Amino acid sequence: MNLNELSGLINGKFLNNTKPSMKEIKGAFAADLMSDVLATIQPHAVLITGLCNPQVVRTAVMADVTAIVLVRGKQPPQETIDLADEEAIPLISTPLGMFEVCGKLYVAGVSSLEQVIHPDDCDCG
Repeated sequence: MNLNELSGLINGKFLNNTKPSMKEIKGAFAADLMSDVLATIQPHAVLITGLCNPQVVRTAVMADVTAIVLVRGKQPPQETIDLADEEAIPLISTPLGMFEVCGKLYVAGVSSLEQVIHPDDCDCG
């Protein structure tokens, strides 16, 4: 599945001028805590999140994310869109919630790109 197919599957709309890649999507990861993204995402994942501030794009750059999917119809501020264009990361908004997006991608065969963290390494106190 490529980004155009993913967008169609989740009723998504591209929000920025970065052209979607025809590369196959390697997998996906969903989180709203950017610290979780940095700690557990594998490279080349599509990041599914409800956050739409510029920090999401900065985190995506550090984590080598392929694209960002914003759930629940979120519309990011222009600063986020501009930064995503600057970093060449496609932004997609979907009216669906995170749970439904994850379910649709899972049923379509998209795998999780979440790294397993050993319980001793978890800072859950």
